[in-house]
Amino acid sequence: MRIEEQLHLTYCTNIHPGNQWSEVQANIKKFGPELKKRISPDEPFGIGLRLSNLAAEELLEKDNLSAFRNYLDKENLYVFTLNGFPYGSFHRKSVKEAVHSPDWQTNERGDYTIRLVHILSALLPADIPEGSISTSPLSYKPWVDQYDPQVWNACIHQLVRVVEELIKVRETTGQLIHIDLEPEPDGLLEDSSEVVNFFQDHLLVKGVDLLADSMNLQTKDAREYLLDHVRICLDTCHMAIEYETPSSFVNRLEKAEIKIGKVQISSALKVPFSNVNQSADAQKLIKNALLPFAESTYLHQVIQKNNDDSLQRYSDLPDALNNMKHNLKNASEWRVHFHVPVFVEAYALFLSTQQEIIDTLALQIKQPFCRHLEIETYTWEVLPDDLKDDLSHLITREFKWVQNTWSELRAGKPA
Repeated sequence: MRIEEQLHLTYCTNIHPGNQWSEVQANIKKFGPELKKRISPDEPFGIGLRLSNLAAEELLEKDNLSAFRNYLDKENLYVFTLNGFPYGSFHRKSVKEAVHSPDWQTNERGDYTIRLVHILSALLPADIPEGSISTSPLSYKPWVDQYDPQVWNACIHQLVRVVEELIKVRETTGQLIHIDLEPEPDGLLEDSSEVVNFFQDHLLVKGVDLLADSMNLQTKDAREYLLDHVRICLDTCHMAIEYETPSSFVNRLEKAEIKIGKVQISSALKVPFSNVNQSADAQKLIKNALLPFAESTYLHQVIQKNNDDSLQRYSDLPDALNNMKHNLKNASEWRVHFHVPVFVEAYALFLSTQQEIIDTLALQIKQPFCRHLEIETYTWEVLPDDLKDDLSHLITREFKWVQNTWSELRAGKPA
């Protein structure tokens, strides 16, 4: 749905279990019209479509894609963004670091993304010529030697393959579709600093040469194409876990001429440790309260901020909890990669990083930096029971919170 002339808001359907196209389609038919009725009864309602590789292959078979486009038109729904991060199943099994597989060193990741490009091109409404596809931060950092140039070269080769296809789509349809790399904890691209280093040291060097050679382009044109078609997905949960602010993240990228193609609106758990460090009972209370979040489906990385502002990283919440007593001596705060509802400011003994969402929306109003916003709380099935409710109601609450926050910020009320 449009919340400004050039700004669209949706939610990501990765919250619904479904690896096959029939399952994805059933979820959209179940939730799409109902949510439109609740949230956008008089205007078209956008869908942030998540497709596994299997679902993408099946959607491209027979007349499935045209039939789906007809269904969207009939229901006054539309698709302007895809989530191309998880390649395979994303619910009801252990995903953990496998969410990064296959990574951007592989033909499988490139082929999958090209399929998504053609799907999005077919679904984009005529009056919305810009589309976005969020994707992984190249790889999972523990899997690779980040000092090995072959790692970066393999990723760049696949990205250039996709950009070549995007240029062809742009030339034939006029659509500007971009691939939006999504930094996250323990990703090969983890924060804004690593993003800038990747672009400046790798993509805009090796990638420019590859694209210029493959498409017979001038160097400056190849560079411009790469900056148009390879962008960044700013996930507000991931950004907050890294203790970055929206202004520092966005301004660092803008200074490097790197565009943000999409913002994923999501919130992390924040655990303050003031007045807790010296109390074993208080630590035990917090540990017990965190145990329900230490579930087995997703990675829940923890970044600890110490009193001297240094950071300590844990690959998953159970690891952080097991080392809690030993490592909290100088800790001031934990931020946990667990997507909690965006309308929750505080939960039990914890806070959320909701303020970072508010600050991101405020910055978007002050200096618009993207056109696509996507609510992405995908953890409803694994949340503690007292945070669960009817899913349509929960999604509606998230939309209403974002809409109300946007309206208040637009009216000049303090964030």
